[in-house]
Amino acid sequence: LHGIEFIDSYVFNRVEHIRFNSTVGRYVGYTELGLKNAEAWNKGPQLGQEQGELERFCKRNADLH
Repeated sequence: LHGIEFIDSYVFNRVEHIRFNSTVGRYVGYTELGLKNAEAWNKGPQLGQEQGELERFCKRNADLH
């Protein structure tokens, strides 16, 4: 999977607040609220769910693209 990146962004009113990036391997916040959520989500079950999506979706469909 060299060169493949899974990104899940959370945007409200055209402002990106938080993003999961598979290359970084964690959530990154871009606003005050996003920073707080990223800190909490990186410690909770949300991080494992995103990593599961990487396994479930990206790795299974990589050959199609």
